[in-house]
Amino acid sequence: MLPATKTHRFSLADVMPSCLKAIVHAPNRLSLPPVEKAIVLLVDGLGASALSARAGHARTLAPLLSSGSTIGARFPSTTASAIATLTTGVPPGVHGLVGYSVLDAANDRVVNQLSGWDARLDPATWQRVPTLFEEARDADIPSFAIGTERYRSSGYTSAVLRGAEYRSGASLTERFEQARSTLDEIDSGLIYLYVPELDQAGHSAGWQSAAWINALEELDRSVRLFAATLGTGEGMLLTADHGMLDVPLHSQVLFDSDSRLIDGIRFVAGEPRALQLHFETDASPALRQSVLAAWHEIEGSRSWIVSRAEAIESGWFGATVDPEVIPRIGDIIVAARKEIAYYDSRVTRNTGRNMVGQHGSWSSEELAIPLLRFGAFAR
Repeated sequence: MLPATKTHRFSLADVMPSCLKAIVHAPNRLSLPPVEKAIVLLVDGLGASALSARAGHARTLAPLLSSGSTIGARFPSTTASAIATLTTGVPPGVHGLVGYSVLDAANDRVVNQLSGWDARLDPATWQRVPTLFEEARDADIPSFAIGTERYRSSGYTSAVLRGAEYRSGASLTERFEQARSTLDEIDSGLIYLYVPELDQAGHSAGWQSAAWINALEELDRSVRLFAATLGTGEGMLLTADHGMLDVPLHSQVLFDSDSRLIDGIRFVAGEPRALQLHFETDASPALRQSVLAAWHEIEGSRSWIVSRAEAIESGWFGATVDPEVIPRIGDIIVAARKEIAYYDSRVTRNTGRNMVGQHGSWSSEELAIPLLRFGAFAR
């Protein structure tokens, strides 16, 4: 049985379109009330299950979490895909960022979607649809993206935040201060506020670590103080791009140790909990079927394993996948079902193997995310 593609009533694709409609006082999917100014606070890596488990460290956020305030991140549950879905309102099969790393067939390479942009990959065309910030601009609604300075000029920022005026703050406090000052200077507008600290702590030490708890406590305090400043026509939604689970070193699977799993494979894309394997272009149908069968035989008890066609037919990347996007998706997709992560030992200096917190696949820990309402959206 393949996982259900729709496990929650709402998803990340509903968040920002609803905010824009609320600003123009129009009905919207989330039933948000009319506002003049909307803030979308994106907390990277804050899964609903982790927030619930650490409720005592989040006395502002945790009481607001319920089944009704939990929505779904889409597969793959990874930042590159999820934030693109948030800021465009469409699934990966349409916007085209179908994984953490994906095949750039035109240049015969795999490209990291967060940090691997160069002159051969144009953010304006690789991410294939207008952002909601561009739609806001066309409707004369000012929009702003607030993050750290290091992300200002990245290719990924150009791909998913284009149309927004970028403003920065080094610390969490500075970013919230920037959001408040931006609210004060506009009569109407949309603000995207990005918090990477929990995700960073989770990757390095795990979501069950003291570092992650400290980051959660700082976030909770910052949200409490900021929410208290929200005026009558100012609403804020807090959500996340994905959750995560901790994968110990002994649960790493070195898949290249069995030659049957890599026979004819030219590129390994995706990420450790959601591999996307691409065959050599001249790989025969018999070889492709043989390798897929080997994956089912060897790893089928702890992962969902599908061909590209099966993934598309099952809606893994959305109800439709545009023809231009299809080659970016792996010929074989291996989505971890157990608490494991796949690595290729042939890759030298793979710093990713030091990560504890992992995400990318279909578990509820990865897909279930909060949607918490503050200010005018909570009234």
